[in-house]
Amino acid sequence: MDAKSLTPAKRADYCPPGRFWQALLSVLLLGMWLGMLLFGASPARAEVPSIEAKSFDHYTLALTWHPGFCASRSRPPRECRDPGLRRGTEEGFVLHGLWPSLPQRLRERGVERRRWWRQGCFIERPRPDGGFCRHPSLELSDELARELDGVMPGRASCLGRYQYAKHAACLDVTAEDLFDTSVALVEAVNASAFTDFLVIHRGGEVRRNALIEAFEAAFGKGTGRALRLECAGRGNRLLTEVRIGIAARSLESFPAADSLVRLDRGDCATRVRIAAFD
Repeated sequence: MDAKSLTPAKRADYCPPGRFWQALLSVLLLGMWLGMLLFGASPARAEVPSIEAKSFDHYTLALTWHPGFCASRSRPPRECRDPGLRRGTEEGFVLHGLWPSLPQRLRERGVERRRWWRQGCFIERPRPDGGFCRHPSLELSDELARELDGVMPGRASCLGRYQYAKHAACLDVTAEDLFDTSVALVEAVNASAFTDFLVIHRGGEVRRNALIEAFEAAFGKGTGRALRLECAGRGNRLLTEVRIGIAARSLESFPAADSLVRLDRGDCATRVRIAAFD
């Protein structure tokens, strides 16, 4: 049926099929989100392997909203230009990294937290000149390499190599363990109503506080303190990334509320744009 064939009176009530299913999906997801809020149900969770904490307090799980990241780049990398690498990335978050906090042994040497975040393991192992691909290749099983490709399109630009070299190579954590855990954490977040909220609103704008409320609805009252929102563009209104604080000894219970720890507040404006690919 074509809306143009309807009388003016009936045309006003006409809902195109695509809009009908979009509206129905929004209602179903909203109902699931409210159900979690009212009854305290936890989101579906992938089993998260434990990485033994090496004298640090917490991890920061950095998850990229890929359309927003790509829109923020004046010179987009390959993972933004290649349609095959972009496919499916606006259905959830993709992995930026899993970052241990300042290790005790470096704290005892007088290293400040800000310097650790800026330099990481390069404090002890100088960073090689050149791009990310100058770092050593990752030693991963074939199965994990395939899984990581699915949640980390930045692997096309050697992002995984850089993340391991900066954040874990000096902590006696293997690349296999770090990324096995990282994949499970991404899957757990993407299975949540928080990610559903972003998917529903992609291509539009939401209140910053609505994002925090959606996070708390998915993971528990008060957990919004563990969420840091990162934005770019004019007025810091374009969402590029979320960061989640996780207690170092509570990875296996993520995303339970008691596994989350407070992070510093992000830099997003009061209204945030959730980008979508054209």
